[in-house]
Parts: sequence; structure tokens; C-alpha cells
Amino acid sequence: MATVGQRGASSPRELTRMGDRISFVYLERCVLHREDNAITAEDAQGVTHIPAATIGTLLLGPGTRVTHQAMSLLGDCGAGVVWVGERGVRFYSGGRSLNRSSSLVEAQAAKWANRRTRLDVAREMYRMRFPNENPDGLTRHELLGREGRRVKESYRREAQRTGVPWNGRIYVPGEFSAGDPANQAVTAAAQCMYGIAQTTVTALGCAPGLGFIHSGHELAFVLDIADLYKTEIAIPIAFNVAAESVDDIGARTRRAIRDHVNKSALLKRCVNDIKHLLLQETTLDDPDDIDIVTLQSDEGEVESGRNYADQDDIEVPW
Repeated sequence: MATVGQRGASSPRELTRMGDRISFVYLERCVLHREDNAITAEDAQGVTHIPAATIGTLLLGPGTRVTHQAMSLLGDCGAGVVWVGERGVRFYSGGRSLNRSSSLVEAQAAKWANRRTRLDVAREMYRMRFPNENPDGLTRHELLGREGRRVKESYRREAQRTGVPWNGRIYVPGEFSAGDPANQAVTAAAQCMYGIAQTTVTALGCAPGLGFIHSGHELAFVLDIADLYKTEIAIPIAFNVAAESVDDIGARTRRAIRDHVNKSALLKRCVNDIKHLLLQETTLDDPDDIDIVTLQSDEGEVESGRNYADQDDIEVPW
């Protein structure tokens, strides 16, 4: 088995694009280790090999232990890691950017830093969630009010469709069982979407903390992106699961979300949506696997890898 010191970091061309990955893999009661470029999961049934570069997010359930080398490989491959608690969801994630270009994070920072463009992105996010409405001209407060009403309507609509009782959203951090079955399913679905969104945001090299709707949290932009799919995917699936049975509702919700996300190619759509919001692009064909480094000057960007000092008129103090 190659050690961390013996193996170099994967090159951009060796890594699977975010949009082509498995959305997430859930594991519990096993020991995770590394064998070459695969994660091994060992339990009483034997050893399972999982190609690390194909994972979007790894969900670690109760009874899992993970080695340093396994985490090193997951970070190198840009995979997110989420610890899932027995009676709720604990969210921790890590990974490296798969995008060697800084174009996305620079565009994000530029749009975020300007109040007008920040509001423009927030309106576009609303338009993407509710395409039959025109948010042009709405203030932030009006956007929040409309979004809140649409989400409440979604809860009521899904409750009526599935016949599941609904008395409002109840969520107590750290107390998964505090809510009824429908609320538990909604919580489990939401946390899965957060994991997928954070892994995608991180893999594209964006800044998780620079949100356009959410603010003041290290995952503000992650919450923005996850919310794009709340009323379309997370809430309907949660109510479907709650309508089927109240048994093992957290695990069943995760499996239902996973199956839908993989079938619908949500990761590829998520990548496209982020690029659309920040760059007004909708394709995945840009050369984001090429390392290009430039230097900033008063005239714009210039070629790196050379010394621009004129030794005749510039004194170098060292």
C-alpha cells in the first residue's frame, strides 16, 4: 500500500469532474482506510473498495472509524465528508477544489461585494426556484416574504398530496426526535442537500461563506445553493418517505434523496446553476482542469513565471 509520503497529489486530469460523480455514499459501522486510490470500508461482511475520485460526498453514520490516510485521499480527490449522527445529523465537511481556475470565486466575490449585483443574484436565485414569478424590482425584504410563503405553501401542498399530518416546521438542533415523522424526514433531506451543495461549492473553488441570500455563517453560499432544490426535491421526497412508514425515517430519506439525485444528475445541474449565477455560463466545457497562474499589474493581468524588476532603477533591499 502506498503511503501519503510516497504518492503525490492527483493531477487535475486524473480527477473526476464534480458533475460526473456519485452524489453521496452512506456507510455505517465500519472502518475506513486507504488502498492506493480507493477507500476501503471493512466490516463483519468483509472489505468493500470505493474509488475515491468518483465520490461527491461521503456520509459517515454511527460506528464508523476513519484513518488519517483515508481522509488524506478524500481531501486530495475533493470529496466532502459528512458525519451523520444516530438521532440527527452532524455536519462536517472537507475537500479541495477541483477547479484550478479562480474565475468562479473572483466572480463570486465581485458580485457579492456590490450591493446591486448581490441583489441581482438573489433575484435570479428566486427566479430559478419559482420560474412562474418575476422578482424584478423586489426588495430583499419582499423576496424573503415571498420565499417564506412559497415554502409554507409547499409544505401544505405536499401534506395534502401524501395525507401526512403537518402542523408546521419543527426543528431543534441536536434533537432529531423532537419533530414528528414529517419533520424528521424534512430535516434528513435538508442535511443531505446541504452536504451535496457544500461539496459542489468547495469542488468548484467558490467561497462557502459569501452568500447572496444567507449571511453571517461560514456556509452561507452553501445554504443558498441547497435552497434552490428545496421545494422541488427535498420537501416532496421527505413527505413521500413519511407517508410510506415512520420506521427508520432518517436512513430511508437519505436513500431516497440519493437515488433521486443520481437519477436526475443533480450534481451536473448544480455545477451549471452555480456557473450560471456567477458567470452567466451554463456549460461544463471550459478548461477548468488546466493550471493557469497570472500576476496582477496596473495594466491588468500579466504572465507569471518571470521577474519584472528593472535592476537599473529598482533597488532590491535583500
